[in-house]
Amino acid sequence: MLEFFRVILYQPLLNLLVLFYNLIPGEQLWLAIICLTIIVKLILFPLNRLALKGQKSMQELQSKLVEIRKKYPNDKARQAQETMALYKENKVNPFASCLPLLIQFPILIAVFQVFRTGLSSSNLPLYSFVQDPGLMNTLAFGVLELSKPSLFLAILAGLLQYIQTKMLPVLSGKKVMAKEAQDENKVSALNQQMKVMMPLFTVFIGMTLPSGLMIYWATSLIITIIEQRIIFHLGKKN
Repeated sequence: MLEFFRVILYQPLLNLLVLFYNLIPGEQLWLAIICLTIIVKLILFPLNRLALKGQKSMQELQSKLVEIRKKYPNDKARQAQETMALYKENKVNPFASCLPLLIQFPILIAVFQVFRTGLSSSNLPLYSFVQDPGLMNTLAFGVLELSKPSLFLAILAGLLQYIQTKMLPVLSGKKVMAKEAQDENKVSALNQQMKVMMPLFTVFIGMTLPSGLMIYWATSLIITIIEQRIIFHLGKKN
């Protein structure tokens, strides 16, 4: 399993990072990291698009889900049956939004391994067509050491995480009250808590991670925000 992870994720990401590092003038590792992030996000865009459209569709079905719970308040089995029928009728996969997260998690681990071991090693597992740059310059802007944590980047990533989470389509508290659905109010309250907890978690974890990884994370969040903006905007037009 470890060898599979190394061959399928770690080595390709490391080689792609080194390739960008070699191509970009001036040994600008932070630019190579941004280029790597863009490539990864482009590869994952179809899955992210599917997940975001699924989230929007789920939000649009909230009123019908409330009606199902009202119609069968004491029959959980019938609620589940009617809910699945509703999803099938509207061609909505409730688990679609989880798939990109499941895929991005091992990628994030691989990127972390790249910065934890790859940047400080002089014997990188490079492909034959990728030139070995030796020890890479991990200093950005003359002051930022990419192999060490940065409070500024951790806070920046937390702010971007808040913006990204806030953009997600959720059922607002006012709409829930209008439907007098207590369960939905609890879900709405949980969504509001997640909008705060996720950014705080990002800052807390980010303060312990290499700055290079936080540049990857922040860039990834910026691209995700743009993706959400485009997909939700197009959805409103349609």
